[in-house]
Amino acid sequence: MPQIQLTPAQRKEYRAQAHHLDPVVMVGGDGLTAAVKKEADAALNAHGLIKVRVFSDDRALRETMFQTLADELSAAPIQHIGKLLVLWRPMPEREKTVDEDRMPGPRDFKVLKYSKRGGQRPEVKTLRVLGNQRLTSGGQIKRAKPKQISIKKRSQA
Repeated sequence: MPQIQLTPAQRKEYRAQAHHLDPVVMVGGDGLTAAVKKEADAALNAHGLIKVRVFSDDRALRETMFQTLADELSAAPIQHIGKLLVLWRPMPEREKTVDEDRMPGPRDFKVLKYSKRGGQRPEVKTLRVLGNQRLTSGGQIKRAKPKQISIKKRSQA
């Protein structure tokens, strides 16, 4: 599988994104084993951009590991600095699960209630607003939609 070719601007952008990442794959004394390649492949599928730490003092060996990983995993080699290797591969499209279609759950809001006397601190209340509720400007919780009344009860009123 050929490795992905990137422009220098794209490589620079991915280097900046990878700066704050921690290494997710470690290559020990056994070198580049099948288990290491499998873990790197799983990490690339999950994250897209990963750091690999190589515990070897031989720079030429690290460079060959870097190129081997990039070739076999069809990833783009981003950076090799010291004992850290940075690889990128576009993440595969995921299938939607049932949970992704759900609406967000309860939200917590902090409401300040100012005192009528000027010198006192405002009272801070935390209110939990459910999915079918809204918070008014006065700090009250109301239903988002009015409760529906049946046709029979409407005709009685």
